[in-house]
Amino acid sequence: MIRSEILKEIAPILRDQLVVCNIGIPSQELHAIDDQPTNFYMLGTMGLASSIGLGLALAQDKTVISIDGDGSVLTNLGTLPTIGNNIPKNYILMIIDNGSYGSTGDQPTYTGLKTDLAGMARAAGCDNVVEVMDKDTGAALQQAIDAQVGTVMIVKCDSGNAKMPVITMDPVVIRDRFMTAVAS
Repeated sequence: MIRSEILKEIAPILRDQLVVCNIGIPSQELHAIDDQPTNFYMLGTMGLASSIGLGLALAQDKTVISIDGDGSVLTNLGTLPTIGNNIPKNYILMIIDNGSYGSTGDQPTYTGLKTDLAGMARAAGCDNVVEVMDKDTGAALQQAIDAQVGTVMIVKCDSGNAKMPVITMDPVVIRDRFMTAVAS
């Protein structure tokens, strides 16, 4: 499976959650598959979906799911110890690890070689790290939501992007409707 197929499978689970989605093509894919006001699409800040999601989860009680990529997490490794030392029970960081920088042309990341994101998360203090294969993502995500334990999920999948249109919604509109969803 590629990332867009995973997003299509988990879209019904995401509908009832607050979602912060990684920059670029992942946000385009989620927007095209199932646009929701509870989805915050990152449009210009690589590596910060996990940090923004953590701050949101710390600030309120609703479940927050950050959908991030291996490439983005590798550009902001400081987020893992911050999460490990501060993770609230309502936060799930789902790292879709396709071994590539998908939004910039599928150049390989080091997770396709020797770099182990799950091991790095554990070393950073993340206590509940779950490794799943693409086909098991929906069940693992639902289990993490139901458990109400701060979780870092590493989802292994194939590299590749679906052809999706760019998000034409104004960033201010994305922000405002998301803030309204958070407040309701």
